[in-house]
Amino acid sequence: MFKNSARSLSLRTDLIKYFMSFLMSDDERAEMHGLPEGCRMRENAKIYSPENLECGEYVWIGENAKLDASGGLSIGSHTSIGLNVCIWSHTSMLTNVLMENASGSPLIRRKKTQIGSGCFIGGPSVVYSGVTMGDCTVVLPMSTVTSDTKGFEIVGGSPARTIREVTPDYIAKELAQADIDDARRKALMDDFVRRYEAR
Repeated sequence: MFKNSARSLSLRTDLIKYFMSFLMSDDERAEMHGLPEGCRMRENAKIYSPENLECGEYVWIGENAKLDASGGLSIGSHTSIGLNVCIWSHTSMLTNVLMENASGSPLIRRKKTQIGSGCFIGGPSVVYSGVTMGDCTVVLPMSTVTSDTKGFEIVGGSPARTIREVTPDYIAKELAQADIDDARRKALMDDFVRRYEAR
């Protein structure tokens, strides 16, 4: 019943980790997947080809998120990947259209996908292979990101388009609603302005 091919044995190891992960907390699950300090990974999230994933600190990966690193995937620090988000770094469209849908097909196209730091990807959304998402990009839920984002912007739709810039004025208005003391608010605002001006 079980095959002893290299592919099957490799997949079986991933399956065992997957089932074990249901007994873990989100920070334990992230640690098991080799993610850096402060990262959290919710139930049923999956990383394909984790050896090709570069991940920053304090990344949150939501339930049922699927991260394909087969073509290379980098995620910057303090980024959140929402529930049911799919991030791709390959496409096998040609294998299907040309009736060549075999495992390991040379028709599979792989392109590195890069997600910046301080990004928020609301779920369920999809990020296509080869996309570079600039720092502090906010992706609204139910969006399909098919092309690069410059960063410091809110994008949404299918395909996603820029809705507005994430400027210091915008952040100041949002931050005014946070339940934090004035010193903390000022420190956060100063840090954001520094990153905004350095882009």
